[in-house]
Amino acid sequence: MSTVSAEKPLHTPVMLKEVLHFLDIQPGQVVLDMTFGGGGHTKAILNMVPEVTILALDRDPTAISLAQQLAKEHPGRVKPLLGRFSELEVLLSNTNIKPGSIDAVLLDAGCSSMQMDQAERGFSLSKDGPLDMRMDGERYPDMPCAADVVNTLDQQALASILTAYGEERHARKIASAIVEARRVNPITRTQQLASVVAGSFPAAVVYARKDRLHRPAHVATKTFQSLRIFVNDELNELHAGLLAAREVLRPGGRLCVITFHSLEDRLVKRFLRGDDLSNLDQSHFSSRKEGTGKKKINVDNISWLPLKRKVIIPEKDDVQENPRGRSAKLRAVVKS
Repeated sequence: MSTVSAEKPLHTPVMLKEVLHFLDIQPGQVVLDMTFGGGGHTKAILNMVPEVTILALDRDPTAISLAQQLAKEHPGRVKPLLGRFSELEVLLSNTNIKPGSIDAVLLDAGCSSMQMDQAERGFSLSKDGPLDMRMDGERYPDMPCAADVVNTLDQQALASILTAYGEERHARKIASAIVEARRVNPITRTQQLASVVAGSFPAAVVYARKDRLHRPAHVATKTFQSLRIFVNDELNELHAGLLAAREVLRPGGRLCVITFHSLEDRLVKRFLRGDDLSNLDQSHFSSRKEGTGKKKINVDNISWLPLKRKVIIPEKDDVQENPRGRSAKLRAVVKS
């Protein structure tokens, strides 16, 4: 563990000790890190478990370049895989990894600290940069970016995105402000969008929102979240990732999923308990749907056994050390 700290990774991995505990990786096992990111979790596993092999998946070419460097430092132990969750089946087939052969899977959803810290990626509302937000724009240059979304969609469509993917109560007001602003000038910068959103509220409430640490939260936070999720199709990709994890894990294999907002966590919880998510849409993510009757599915008699009954959240000390992980939730299960 000291080796990991000494290397000063690009980000602090969220709930590292909990992930290592619940995955319970043994020497010689094969692990799939489905969201390599800055490599914090993978580095810890490499340093703690002898002869382990890690398949390092990420859709971001920048992250994969870090995985390739790590592979050079640990010959034969790290296999970088560039692609989305929905592309995992093909990637593993090309690597001669058979379904049902992986011992442990970690899926750390959402946006990585590395992406947030690079202003030119357009994820952060606190740093000015182009309004991009694409996680793999280098691979798909024709893929619409966040600027395309805010400058081309009509007011109703924008409000729907803010409501569905940001749970933003003031979606209509913000969408109206965006449409009015873009009539004057296209919205192409992160700070520009943040200012437009803030300008739709009275000055007294711009920083009235609080996060879990009771610190001021910018009123544009949910707008940025919703655009990022929409641009990268994150919820459908998360569902694809969960399906892929189920296929690749061996019976008795362990899965840890870390989510960072309620939409992701609801999706994961419903998937693990067997809800039918075949027609995935925003209704599956609504908190109002909790407790209603649902059609259960049983795919090839596969089910998940929870390693801990309740969702796991970061300890107070961990949140103080890594505030970005304050909203994280971990669900740990065994494939039966």
